[in-house]
Amino acid sequence: MDRTLKSPEFWERGDSILPAILAPLGGVYDACARARAALTSPRSAPVPVVCVGNVLVGGAGKTPCAIALLSRLRAAGIDAHAVSRGYGGRATEPCRVDAGSRSADAVGDEPLLLARVAPTWVARDKVAAVRAAANDGARAVVLDDGLQNPTLKKDLSVLVIDSSIGIGNGRVLPAGPLREPLSRALDRVHAAIVLDGAGMGEPGGWPETIGRFRASLPVHHARLVPTATALSSLERPVLAFAGIGYPAKFFSMLRGMGCDLAGTVAFPDHHRYTPEDIMGIVEAAAARDARPVTTAKDAVRLPEDAREMVDVIEVAVEFQDEPAIDGLLRPLARAALDRAKEPEPCLS
Repeated sequence: MDRTLKSPEFWERGDSILPAILAPLGGVYDACARARAALTSPRSAPVPVVCVGNVLVGGAGKTPCAIALLSRLRAAGIDAHAVSRGYGGRATEPCRVDAGSRSADAVGDEPLLLARVAPTWVARDKVAAVRAAANDGARAVVLDDGLQNPTLKKDLSVLVIDSSIGIGNGRVLPAGPLREPLSRALDRVHAAIVLDGAGMGEPGGWPETIGRFRASLPVHHARLVPTATALSSLERPVLAFAGIGYPAKFFSMLRGMGCDLAGTVAFPDHHRYTPEDIMGIVEAAAARDARPVTTAKDAVRLPEDAREMVDVIEVAVEFQDEPAIDGLLRPLARAALDRAKEPEPCLS
């Protein structure tokens, strides 16, 4: 069953004439973005800022990677906060997210996930949100998305590429799925994180592709792994549903884990689930003697009464070279502690 608002098929295909027809509009979109960046003077933040972003419309693992970096900073003794735009939420002025009392309708779904590991702030104005975090005691900020936002200076920018999704036909909106050309994004970042290893893309994998644009750019490999609790919930057949950027990736992960997948249901990204949605899923699962499962990002959008009916598949980012990630974060951690005049961080 598929209820998604699908992206155009020609975004993924190389044999369509439509990308060429729409390329001038993509040029206009890109020119507007360049003009905005050229006419904007980035403002400095009172604390070091890590930006975790991507070039692709929709999900590409930004939030799990932001959570992973946030957790490492906090484990090193840095009081790091998160900042998110809160896509789909109603909040406009900076507000601190309480994971227990605010709903996804109010603040969006990603902030509720971030708030489980660190104080999290939501605002349309990222500069204002970072200042609010600093005023609340933050010693560093991890920005979930914002690579294309020129209003704020970033001390460390990381580009996330999901190798199972790639960058489609490589063209800019609306001719393709990119917010900006990959080459320009790579020019502005300090490192790249490739999820799922070297992955797909060009021959030689993403490290070779990235190296053609920035030969010296550090590329860190990582993968999404289910938690032990998630694995225990997959001991019986499941009916999986998701309303994320690429539901098929979630379903593929379950298959790769050897899960007995009785069925799948795909919803649009950021879908707000109704009781009717959930009852339909629960009934379909019962008819197949299966248990409904979904992602953590979907779980925060479920009606409160429905949450006990669904198992949540929690995942975490596992880095192939953890010392290298600590080395990437160490200068920022030192800068945060220097401003606070505290001891050295314990990033090994």
